[in-house]
Amino acid sequence: AFGKASDLEMATATAALVFYNSAGPDGKLSKAGAKDLLLTQFQIFTRGQETKPKYKEIFADLDEEKENKIDLEDFMVLIISLTIMSDVIQDIRKTQTSK
Repeated sequence: AFGKASDLEMATATAALVFYNSAGPDGKLSKAGAKDLLLTQFQIFTRGQETKPKYKEIFADLDEEKENKIDLEDFMVLIISLTIMSDVIQDIRKTQTSK
């Protein structure tokens, strides 16, 4: 099914696959599990962001109520939020605008 997938489709499918490989049988991931997954699988995007208020807010929410679970939709929102605020995006943007 993914033989002719675009780069964006493959990236999205990969994110979903990583999520579901870590999720429980209910298709959800504990907030603590989501935090661990982001810190291990999203290191380049989260590195150096620890002082940013939005980063602190996201990870404080994951630290609170560790028993609560998130679904794929919530996890993807976390990934997008962390991506948008990341310095990596600024670096990517600079390389694209210098072409």
